[in-house]
Amino acid sequence: MSFSGIYQMETHENFESFMEAIGLPDELIQEGKDIKSISEIEQTGDHFKMTVTTGTRILTNSFTIGQETELESPTGEKVTSVVMREGNKLTSLINGIEYVTELIDPNILVNTMTLAGISYKRTSKRI
Repeated sequence: MSFSGIYQMETHENFESFMEAIGLPDELIQEGKDIKSISEIEQTGDHFKMTVTTGTRILTNSFTIGQETELESPTGEKVTSVVMREGNKLTSLINGIEYVTELIDPNILVNTMTLAGISYKRTSKRI
C-alpha cells in the first residue's frame, strides 16, 4: 500500500501528558489539544515527504528509508535519524522518542509517539 495521501486527524489519545513529557510549553499544548491536524504524505518509492499542519504550525520532514537524514521533532529541534520500513509501518527514534506511523488500511493512518512509557496516539482518516 502507498502512504501517499492527505489525512485528517479523527481522534487522539494522551496528547497533553505526552506533550508535557517532551517539554512543549503549556500555551502550545493548550492551543494544539483541540486542533484536528492534517497530514500530507508524498511517497515516491522509498522517498517520503511528510507535512503535518496543526493550526498555524507546519512540520515538514523528507527522508529516504534506511538512510540517515535530518528530521525536525515536535519541539522544533533538528536531529539526525534513520527511518525504517516494515510492511505498512514506518519507525524511527528521535531524541529518545519512538515514532511509529502505520497505515492500518488504505484509509486509516495511525501515528504513535512514545517516550519513557508515555504514548501519544493519533488516528487519521484519508480525505
